[in-house]
Amino acid sequence: MKKLTFILLMFLSVTAFAKKVKFAVDMSFFEVSPNGVHVTGNFQILAGYPEDWDPGSTTMEREGETDIYSIVVDLPAFELYQFRFINGDQFYETEFVPLESRVGYDFNDNRWIYVDSLGNDTTFVGAVTFGGNAPAGMNLVRFLVNLEREAEIAPEGVHIAGDFQGWEPTSTRLYNFVDQIYETICFVYPGTYEYKYYNGNTPEATEIITGDCTVNGNRQIEVEEEDIVLEPICFGWCVDCLYVGISDPDINSSLRIFPNPVSTTLEIDLRSNLKSKVTIYNTMGEIVMNRTLEPDIKPVLDVSSLGKGLYILEIKQDDFSATTKLIIK
Repeated sequence: MKKLTFILLMFLSVTAFAKKVKFAVDMSFFEVSPNGVHVTGNFQILAGYPEDWDPGSTTMEREGETDIYSIVVDLPAFELYQFRFINGDQFYETEFVPLESRVGYDFNDNRWIYVDSLGNDTTFVGAVTFGGNAPAGMNLVRFLVNLEREAEIAPEGVHIAGDFQGWEPTSTRLYNFVDQIYETICFVYPGTYEYKYYNGNTPEATEIITGDCTVNGNRQIEVEEEDIVLEPICFGWCVDCLYVGISDPDINSSLRIFPNPVSTTLEIDLRSNLKSKVTIYNTMGEIVMNRTLEPDIKPVLDVSSLGKGLYILEIKQDDFSATTKLIIK
């Protein structure tokens, strides 16, 4: 009786934190084995199967008359899972996972997915082609960002948002395999996209980027016919963190604003007695305020006309410029 109670409690504990995850593979370019299509990985025991990495127990079902095979399982959220597809039921019939899709560290050649939500929807990244990087007609983009220059990582995690996923900062969380480098794999159609990284999952957590890598205050990527693995750029910068402070000095240390968040009057401490031009941008990169501050006058701005939200404040002097986040409450 005690053993049964323990098993029941374990089951309830797992299901309380479970999320539906859909694995799917496109077999269009392969003759399907008479033994079926399977998925294997380190998730199988948690999903109710006898063993992890069992090539023949987790059978995928064909979706109608298509060449796509899939299965939906319940898995604990906030976990990384490794997996691969098998055309048959023996491990030697496994796919060859391309480099761009692999875990890629310590000679690990498995696919991976991070389940980061307890929402009622199903986590589904798309039906990748067997042995391929992305669903048919789409391309893989592997985004990487280095947060070693940040004082701390938000408890909500590191995210990315862009016009390829509706600018939603809560839906695409990055995972760190090593140190402070966070990454995620996204599938997109060929085109040009803008995006930003977030240390957290709110609009206020967005990075402020200046430099020649920005378009409308955002990062930009052009996806053509090839899969892309980006270099781990430094959060808030256009360069690798190795070069921050060498070729691009941290000018923001010379700029302070208070209070922040603010609702009416904003004071600016420039630590420099020079004529200054102040420009405030919204998150779309549009100018919403332009002011010139004269020297020897206390730099104060009335921002009561601005709506609530996140803005970017830029200061320019003779040979100096700096930007910082501004939050209107």
